[in-house]
Amino acid sequence: MRTLITGASSGLGEGMARAFAARGHDLALVARRTDRLDALAAELTARPGGPRVETAALDVTDDDAVAAVFSRMREELGGLDRVVVNAGIGNGRPVGSGKPDANLATARTNFVAALAQCEAAMEIFREQGSGHLVVISSVAADRGLRGSATVYSATKAGLSTLAEGIRSDVAGTAIDVTTIAPGFIRTDLNEGMSMPFAVDGPTGVRALVEAIERRPAHAYVPRWPWSLLGPALRLLPMPVVRALT
Repeated sequence: MRTLITGASSGLGEGMARAFAARGHDLALVARRTDRLDALAAELTARPGGPRVETAALDVTDDDAVAAVFSRMREELGGLDRVVVNAGIGNGRPVGSGKPDANLATARTNFVAALAQCEAAMEIFREQGSGHLVVISSVAADRGLRGSATVYSATKAGLSTLAEGIRSDVAGTAIDVTTIAPGFIRTDLNEGMSMPFAVDGPTGVRALVEAIERRPAHAYVPRWPWSLLGPALRLLPMPVVRALT
């Protein structure tokens, strides 16, 4: 299996890289911070029988660079079987609070850049006739959230809908499209935040990778309690959603 992961230099991307490497996947790891990518690649390939690991610097908001880097990673690995659209940020502010740059950056990174990644991946998969597109959405996609999460939840909702449309478009082919909706998983990126039902990084990554390997259309991770709470969020009255979030 040849797997490309964006945003692979930290957080869930780094965790998935380690987990997929342990499963014998050859990897294409891309992110803005090449020093961390190269250190991770050196660690993974140093193990006896370790995988092949290629790295590249990539700012996912550069549409032309996304297409070029995906193409190059495909050539270097001799093909791509899976692309994990993982890169994202969560630096939003309440809409209208005088911080539009933070919200626009979140929207461009989490949705527009994700679309560019899906375009590049699907062009490769359509040409090959097979592949597995994985988009990392969020349980936050299930409802509009207040405050600093408003734009973040909107981008994740858009990403989930985008993936569903692509899935419908390639139904009946050898191309699978999976939407993963993580709940709260602790990483170095959210350290210190208050997160109900949070799990530690290794537990969350293990659930994430196991779900991806099953190739479902959609999966909440970890399953408990998010497979119940996620759908429930869609039905709860807004005052209850506000109180919970």
